[in-house]
Amino acid sequence: MSKISIGIVGLPNVGKSTLFNALLGRQVADASNYPFCTIDPNIGVVEVPDPKLSVLAKISQSQNIIPAAIEFVDIAGLVKGASQGEGLGNKFLTNIRQCQAICHLVRDFQDENIIKEGSLSPQSDFDLICAELIIKDLETIDKYISANQKRPLDPPRLALAQKLKQELEKGILASKISLTSEESLLIRDFFLLTQKPFFIVVNVNEDTYKQLEKSNIKIEDWDTLPICAKLESDLNQFSPAEKLDYLKSLGVNQSGLERLIAKAYQTLNLQSFYTTGPKETRAWTIFQGDTAPIAASAIHTDIQRGFIVAEIVSYPDFVTHFGWLPAKEAGLLRQEGKDYIMKPDDIVEFRFNV
Repeated sequence: MSKISIGIVGLPNVGKSTLFNALLGRQVADASNYPFCTIDPNIGVVEVPDPKLSVLAKISQSQNIIPAAIEFVDIAGLVKGASQGEGLGNKFLTNIRQCQAICHLVRDFQDENIIKEGSLSPQSDFDLICAELIIKDLETIDKYISANQKRPLDPPRLALAQKLKQELEKGILASKISLTSEESLLIRDFFLLTQKPFFIVVNVNEDTYKQLEKSNIKIEDWDTLPICAKLESDLNQFSPAEKLDYLKSLGVNQSGLERLIAKAYQTLNLQSFYTTGPKETRAWTIFQGDTAPIAASAIHTDIQRGFIVAEIVSYPDFVTHFGWLPAKEAGLLRQEGKDYIMKPDDIVEFRFNV
């Protein structure tokens, strides 16, 4: 599949650049304490933590390990009126459009040393950003209606545009508008910002983070993911063992960044499959529900075109029997055809015509 790109969106000084730097494990974005310290979007690629890779590589005696990756985009802070050019304006709404999903970062910490530019509460942060995205989507829809209502070349698409306009004007995100199966296909042509999948991260202070299980910060009906961006950034100074010990002292098994990446996978309905051998062990990312030929295309489109069969062993069977040959001898290697729906953590070898 094409690269996975997540845009980190929020008001100025809610911690976007701090979170971005924590994700990358190094100082890339300017995290200064003033509004719009990020002007051009910072882009970084983050490896997806996956302990299965080292297990598979050990069994296969692989020379290299290649994890899956996600691209994160640190988008400059939006303010009220951004859709009309306020702050840094429409440029960053365009940056959002180029991402596959949105990570809404909202602020729930007090720090008199950090300017609270427009941020009042997690709910108000989220509402303000959504309002700006809706206004931009309305602009897109209005342009389409204006250009097509006198002599509509596509009546179903025009009818959908009029329906979307009515709902968006009520403050309803496009992703929450009830659509028919035909409308669900037609809406893709509008490239609406509020149609994009999203999840909400709440930037909390360290004390709240230490009570992670109690940090149930609700925003309307949406689940949220509490993360202390500053703490996550500080953890990058620790060794892996020190980091694990500190997280355990907080009563947490995974870092916030691991949970964030897992949330991104869940939001986009992604899953991994693996190829493994002496040369390399590698994780590949596909959508849930993808067939074997589509999974093959993640490696190379030639494999998809020449697809014959997928030889598959489940991860538990591969590990238990310690490799391809013992799993095959135990009758656990399956040959699957073009209609096979890939399962999470399948270990695969594709047979194909060149």
